[in-house]
Amino acid sequence: MAAQQQSPPQAPPQPVPFTRGARKTRTGEVVSSSMNKTIVVRTVTRVPHPKFGKIVKQMKKFYAHDEQNAAKTGDTVRIMETRPLSKLKRWRLVKVIQK
Repeated sequence: MAAQQQSPPQAPPQPVPFTRGARKTRTGEVVSSSMNKTIVVRTVTRVPHPKFGKIVKQMKKFYAHDEQNAAKTGDTVRIMETRPLSKLKRWRLVKVIQK
């Protein structure tokens, strides 16, 4: 009977390095800044109508976190996607582009 050779214990597999995908960004106009550390940004997207093909504007409002209360109503801002911060806030202010 041949003696079975035991191989040395192997280390557990290392996790694969995690790389996060690029976060979405939007540019829009601040329509409300009356809340503390929160702004409401309206973005306008131009898309073709599915049936008729005419270019139409789609407006959408995003609630964004503004830590320094830097943005005011009427400003053009850039926002970035982030983890959920509250019931409605999933975006944060990156930069005030135009006052």
